[in-house]
Amino acid sequence: MANTAKLAAALFVFLASAVASAEQRPMREKDLWQFTWVGDPQVSPDGAQAVFARIVVDQKRLGYETSLWVVGTRGGSAPRRLTSGTHDGQPRWSPDGRSIAFVRSLEKDGKPQEPQLFVLSMTGGEPQQITDLPKGASDPRWSPDGRRIAFHSSTNADDLRKKAKGEKSQPAQTTPSVPQAAPPSEPGKPTPESESTKPAGQEGREPLPTDEVEHESDVKVITRGVYRANGQGYLDFAHPAHLWVISAPAGSDDKPQPLQVTSGKFDEDDFFWSNDGKELVYTTTRSEEPWYEAPHTEIYAVPAAGGQPRLVNAVKLGVEEMAPSPDGKRIAFRAQLNTEPVRSYQQPDLFVLELSLNAQPKNLSADFDNDVGGGIGGDSAPPRAGGGTHPIWTPDGRSLVDVVTIEGRANLMKFPLDGQKPNPVTRGDIAVERFSMGKDGTLVTLVSTPMVIGDLMVLGDRGQLARLTAFNDKLFSQIRLSPPEEIWYRSFDGRKIQAWVQKPPDFNPSKKYPLILNIHGGPHTAYGYVFDHEFQWMAARGYVVLYPNPRGSTSYGQEFGNVIQYKYPGDDFKDLMAGVDELLRRGYVDEHRMGVTGGSGGGVLTNWTVTHTNRFRAAVSQRDISDWAAWWYTDDFWLYRANWFRKPPFEDPKEYAERSALTYVENIHTPIAFILGDADYRTPPGAGGEALFRALKDLKRPTAMVRFPGESHELSRSGQPWHRVERLEAIVGWFDKFMLGEDVPMFRDVARAGEGERRAQNQ
Repeated sequence: MANTAKLAAALFVFLASAVASAEQRPMREKDLWQFTWVGDPQVSPDGAQAVFARIVVDQKRLGYETSLWVVGTRGGSAPRRLTSGTHDGQPRWSPDGRSIAFVRSLEKDGKPQEPQLFVLSMTGGEPQQITDLPKGASDPRWSPDGRRIAFHSSTNADDLRKKAKGEKSQPAQTTPSVPQAAPPSEPGKPTPESESTKPAGQEGREPLPTDEVEHESDVKVITRGVYRANGQGYLDFAHPAHLWVISAPAGSDDKPQPLQVTSGKFDEDDFFWSNDGKELVYTTTRSEEPWYEAPHTEIYAVPAAGGQPRLVNAVKLGVEEMAPSPDGKRIAFRAQLNTEPVRSYQQPDLFVLELSLNAQPKNLSADFDNDVGGGIGGDSAPPRAGGGTHPIWTPDGRSLVDVVTIEGRANLMKFPLDGQKPNPVTRGDIAVERFSMGKDGTLVTLVSTPMVIGDLMVLGDRGQLARLTAFNDKLFSQIRLSPPEEIWYRSFDGRKIQAWVQKPPDFNPSKKYPLILNIHGGPHTAYGYVFDHEFQWMAARGYVVLYPNPRGSTSYGQEFGNVIQYKYPGDDFKDLMAGVDELLRRGYVDEHRMGVTGGSGGGVLTNWTVTHTNRFRAAVSQRDISDWAAWWYTDDFWLYRANWFRKPPFEDPKEYAERSALTYVENIHTPIAFILGDADYRTPPGAGGEALFRALKDLKRPTAMVRFPGESHELSRSGQPWHRVERLEAIVGWFDKFMLGEDVPMFRDVARAGEGERRAQNQ
């Protein structure tokens, strides 16, 4: 491992130089449409291949296409496409490596339908569809013997009844039987009503056919505190996710039928097969409104052939990303400790638990003051089919490998079960976003850097990373990119703050550049060594971009992350201003042409900034919160526990008002625009930019609202490709108008600073 850092550094110097050429152009906002993303890598059992999802923007720029590809891990072979679908994902190898199960959404009338389970033989041929459930199928997991596949579906008996009814009206089709989840038998035809029993006015009328009177209401009856989710819409409590099992097809003519093995009103979450293939072990929380309680998890096992579940253990932690040990006797998982008093930020830890009723979790990272399982924030993670991560057991079962974030870097570390100090697996200025290991120990990672969107790399025997994919090299060979500069500076109280400065590709230190301060969300997330299209494009437009990790950011330890509890926004704003002052001292920033922007928590701080200083010429607040009380009442999660506020707003409205930018709206003289998604349930527009916009219009201050129909809180990361480009154009267009004095058509009707007030005075 001693030379790993040098090898990693040399690798990325090579990656940067490999895409350089004499004739290059600046980064463009629409380059986004040419990007290729890699997601959800899965190493074959023998370690020889890795299957993954490849994601591209569709031809209409309205969405994304996903297909499955495979690449050899030993080198010398180019990636090749496996599936011809445009909505394929979640690939999982069979234990013998001869087949891959995956999910595919077929299209009907140009719209993707519910995803179904398919199986592809690696010897050739077309994938075979094996499920056709009304609510689809997801998360395929092969049994140890490769004869069955378990999966999730929220299909219920009523869905199956309606499906069977619809198919019976079409004689050419047959209705599959579904054991245990089969629809109830069709009732007999109703007996004609006698004249004496018909309602008044209905005499002589024939009864309407059943399919004409049956109506599925779209009215929502809300009884729970958490009732909708960003990106999902209203939660459907009538369709909990249950576990199903289906036999792997023996041939193209084989039509296996799915078996529902769990039921009830609660979701089954993560799951895996027992080593003998007789049971499915899963996590659940059997509570209708768990947000009233501290996080807790029940672990059950249910016979794979169907039957009564048995309780394996009840854990007073929120178990996430469960991974069984090679011998099947233990699980590893990530969780956050339940502390009293609660914290706004609780650093995640890595645990191991014996699968027995009275066993207690062992915290492997109790003395490790860094984020386990964390990541680095950016705008270029796979927008679809990205997959997730979970801890990985080494083949000998003596250690666990997981991703750890430290000071803006995300690398893999090995945690020995015997309590020894964890040691690095990868090193360098990189962000490991996904990872997978074969049974032989072959480790494949998806790695991003400020110059590389994300490519698959295999870890060598001496810790070196060897590249397996290079989908964006051709595009990037045409673009003039520059790596960001890492800086550290002291804040008002002496605390050290890490930040990055993205400079224009042709940067000249003797010139004065306009500055954009870009603030991350969360607030408990972090910027770092990951590709960010937005920063590269802003720099290509001639701006210096400063993106710091103020207090409250992750990857700097528990105290640094939680220090802003009940003080947000506050001292983190001072950290940001200290960063601006640091760049001014360096002499290449024009103090008269500075702008500020940020999304989500960054929108909170953008609003706070312009209510507490007039040093910025322009601001763009994205997906923000301006009224904490209004947000508390309308967001998509719940703060019954005092994570961010000590009491609810109806008990202590003063605390909410004191930390809300809306309270200080009259202080805003900076021209400010608001980027808002109409379907954003995480930070609903009415509690954010919309409220400030209305107030500023009443004050006749320069402002604008840019609304994106149908977009959720994920607009900048996975929104419609057209919208993602238009968002970038709106942000920089606002800065171009108010910082550079350019004529920007979309904002031509917006008065410049002071003009609206002067006009009002003259009327």
